[in-house]
Amino acid sequence: MLTWKVGAVTVTRIVEIELPVPYSEARPFLAEARPEVLKTIPWLYPDYVTEDGSLRLSIHALLVEAPGLRLVVDTCIGNDRPRSLLGGQALATGFLDQLTAAGWSRESVDHVICTHLHVDHVGWNTMLVDGKWVPTFPKARYLIGAREHAHWSAHEDDEQQAILSDSVQPIFDAGLAQLVEMDHRLSAEVRLIPTPGHTPGHVSVMIESEGQSAMITGDAVHHPCQLAHPDWSPPFDSDGKASAVMRRQMFEDTADKPILVIGTHFAAPTAGHVVRDGQGYRFKGFEG
Repeated sequence: MLTWKVGAVTVTRIVEIELPVPYSEARPFLAEARPEVLKTIPWLYPDYVTEDGSLRLSIHALLVEAPGLRLVVDTCIGNDRPRSLLGGQALATGFLDQLTAAGWSRESVDHVICTHLHVDHVGWNTMLVDGKWVPTFPKARYLIGAREHAHWSAHEDDEQQAILSDSVQPIFDAGLAQLVEMDHRLSAEVRLIPTPGHTPGHVSVMIESEGQSAMITGDAVHHPCQLAHPDWSPPFDSDGKASAVMRRQMFEDTADKPILVIGTHFAAPTAGHVVRDGQGYRFKGFEG
């Protein structure tokens, strides 16, 4: 369980699942990230790429404890949902046990942020109780981007509608949802920053406390190899060109600065600093 301090703020990683993603011609995660190309980026090994060229990915939530605030950023896939991402299987993980081990309870969470509304960022918004989807964090305000919600509510994809139905709509029904703008501020230390491209309303989370800073990326960047090649966009980005432009700007804004970058899908060490490296960048891991 990785933990980082950012001034008076503590960030803790709670892992749901870790996935090695092998290269696939038919359904590439990143079309350009062929094993032979990844070999030209030696700093990716062994933390972020396996010897056979599979990308190491992590699906995790981030617990942010700031003065007067207990926030969960992104809520993974969740149990009991047969998603296509999992080959139609449903998870049955001990995610909530890990929450307890971190010293949190479901009732102690007062805010939840979903950086966007994809399957692996909204799942533990709800849990299945007696055949009904109910809010996992019953005392929390769930902050949902207004632009993001409007976009996906109008989307015709059947699975995306299923995701909204079991992981998003129940929190509206319970009166716990709040639609917010992409630059919403939660507290003196924590605010949202717009990082659209992966989805139209995608946001990242900026933490600033006692002269220290950190950024939680969300899916603005999926894997550290994109630092070396910011133009590499996955096929499931809503606007791959826009996400590439935004990603390069994110790296430029954080490069060679004491800003801790916490990758929402980065395998351990997960957090680190962006360093300029020729025409691109590299990720210097920091375990805290």
